[in-house]
Amino acid sequence: MERRRDCVSSDVATPSASGKEDSGTPRSEVPTYLSLIDGKDVPGGSWVYVVDSDALLDDAFSTLALKRKLESGRIPAENLPATIVGRVARADRRTTELAVEAAAAAAPEWAAFPPETRIERFGTLLHRRITEQAGRITEVLVQEGHPLALARWQVSGILEGFGPQSLGFYRSQMLQEYRHGEREISVRRRPDGVVCLNPPQNAPLSSALLGVTSIMAGNALVVRAPRSAPLGVMYVLREVVAPVLAELGAPPGTLGVVCGDPAPMLDAWLESPHVDDIMYFGSSENGIRFQERCIAAGKKPILELAGNDVVLVWKDADPDLAAEAITESFYGSGQLCMIPNQVVAHPDIADELIAVLAGKAARIRPGRSSEEGVLLTPVLRNEKFFACLRDAVDRGAEVVCGGHAIQADGTRDTAGIFLEPTVVRVRGLAGAREVQAVREETFFPLLPVIVAEPAPDEVLLERFVDFVNSNAYGLRNSAWARDPAVVDRIVTRITQGGLLKVNDSHIGFLPYLPSHGGTGLTGGVFGEANYPILRTSHIQGVSVATGARPSEAVFDAWKSLRAAAGDHRPAL
Repeated sequence: MERRRDCVSSDVATPSASGKEDSGTPRSEVPTYLSLIDGKDVPGGSWVYVVDSDALLDDAFSTLALKRKLESGRIPAENLPATIVGRVARADRRTTELAVEAAAAAAPEWAAFPPETRIERFGTLLHRRITEQAGRITEVLVQEGHPLALARWQVSGILEGFGPQSLGFYRSQMLQEYRHGEREISVRRRPDGVVCLNPPQNAPLSSALLGVTSIMAGNALVVRAPRSAPLGVMYVLREVVAPVLAELGAPPGTLGVVCGDPAPMLDAWLESPHVDDIMYFGSSENGIRFQERCIAAGKKPILELAGNDVVLVWKDADPDLAAEAITESFYGSGQLCMIPNQVVAHPDIADELIAVLAGKAARIRPGRSSEEGVLLTPVLRNEKFFACLRDAVDRGAEVVCGGHAIQADGTRDTAGIFLEPTVVRVRGLAGAREVQAVREETFFPLLPVIVAEPAPDEVLLERFVDFVNSNAYGLRNSAWARDPAVVDRIVTRITQGGLLKVNDSHIGFLPYLPSHGGTGLTGGVFGEANYPILRTSHIQGVSVATGARPSEAVFDAWKSLRAAAGDHRPAL
């Protein structure tokens, strides 16, 4: 894909588009977004500037210094270089409160729209617009540091989530109707009201669109664009989602978007009487604490925290295909929550699997995000990687491949900002979780392959299942096996996790199935597969009767029960 370097994009809003300009801020010809509140642009007191990720590879120090000087006002925002690809207004406390108030006013009106409009029409129009804007969405993702191949993967996953099969599944879950004598009975899901979304820094655009499905339930949504990567969130919500809502006649406050620091914004949401649900992305440690704050404040917490996914490889698996899926662990340098984090291998296949895996890992290369085929991203702080690797080796693990810092051309260099895909062999399930890389989520390209102790297959399979179910995390798991009995045992016995895939890509998207959500330290005490349309709504039973007698509804069931049993004695 050719990179665009023009300063003004015809499909990106600028302050002049609404006739508004933040007073005191010089105009610059870069894509510019203000806060979106009640359908209007709202300026902020300062700007967040977005730098092209490729510029960080050329000169990270100078690029970041320019960003800091612009944001602090030490240099004027005029004649900006091409390395600055956008700017977003920074919202203050009052702006945050206004967004929530507008959402609260819009929510009842939007909830009254029929499900056909909120789900089928909204989803279909959104799918069409995302398809039309796929190239630009991909470009923004690349500018924010996502390798081109992974940016395309994200866009394809987004489209799957709004595809006709997924929309049909959502619709089927929101309303089920039955006829019972003189009554029309329905089980409906009702919107919670106002949903606030705090997306992660590593995948804010796709996470924001995941949260958009809560709008289908009839909720109003307020999204925080993270300061570290606000452009994608602003672009996709302002240029893709908002126009679709406007076309459907949704009240303007149905969608609000603001950019700011997480702590004060989360505090404002917790303190607001208008907020019902908060979708929180972050570390497990912080997320579990935030869950407690939500409950204390009477808010529903919907947590998307860390993942520590397991891949099981049985003795009859195809080692080439299994290794192909396992190498997804290194995509984005391991800085994705839903990738494989550890492998448990049957001892009969372990040597062959590890050899094939090492060969495939060696072909995963670093480079600029805009280059075709690049899958490794920079890891600017790598001390945790080396500490984790030392821990594994100290506990008896063997380094199979990798283990070094490298430059963009693959040359080993202690000052390199990339890391080699690294595989370590861990011997035995019994003490595997003593190894930090097995026990905890790692956010870098380090993959432990645990070779199980030899044992009868029946015993070994039970140990495999127990190992997965005892994982403190529970995002997604996958398995490779050909024996139908083994597959059945895996599918019926593994209960931990929001998603389980067998003989398939670990991270590939599929219709009907969730892309996020999980149990344990991944989703908190309320954790499960995350369909935001369902998680931000609640079940309500409804009965509409015509000609029914209340007394019959109360007493006739008992009379019918006695008659069916042949009991004709006088009632007690």
